[in-house]
Amino acid sequence: MAKGEETDLLRFENMLKNGGATVVAGVDEAGRGPLAGPVVAACTVFDMNNPFPEANDSKKLSEKQREKLYDGIIESCIAWGVGIVDNDRIDEINILQATYEAMRAAILQAADKLGCVPKHILVDHVCVPDLPKGVEQISITHGDALSVSIGAASIIAKVTRDRMMIELDSVYPGYGFAKHKGYGTAAHYQAIRELGISPIHRKSFLKTIH
Repeated sequence: MAKGEETDLLRFENMLKNGGATVVAGVDEAGRGPLAGPVVAACTVFDMNNPFPEANDSKKLSEKQREKLYDGIIESCIAWGVGIVDNDRIDEINILQATYEAMRAAILQAADKLGCVPKHILVDHVCVPDLPKGVEQISITHGDALSVSIGAASIIAKVTRDRMMIELDSVYPGYGFAKHKGYGTAAHYQAIRELGISPIHRKSFLKTIH
């Protein structure tokens, strides 16, 4: 990553640091759009004097690159957390509320490791409701490409979810979960027509399959 690009990805973190923040968390999710599997959120907290400059939008990286960065992010974080909400819960409360639930779980898990709830949280695109009092959020559209902290969280969430879908592929063979990770590809729709809906499919996402 070029020096200018690195500085650009730290502008929100530096703004908060210059305002006196000592702990800043980044939050993002993976899996809002797939037809099957959970939605997964992650929260990463870095030392403001030693962020992880390689972290960037997980969608811009190959699976191999994400896997490599995952270990570096985990080692560099002073705290991190993951929240997972399964397909049944998604059907019960809808995907947006399930995303919020996963994000809250990730934040609180990171807070347990940190010993306190982060007072400043950078979130990709949304504001998470029902967080502890005193938490300040900054919602950043396309934040996974604009903030190191959110970018790192996006990688943790994506790798965690992809690994889950690869494992679920062996439990529910024939759907191709290891390849498409539950997204609505032509091959996935065809598998649903042939095999029916699996226990990990989001029924609310599959109103009609022709």
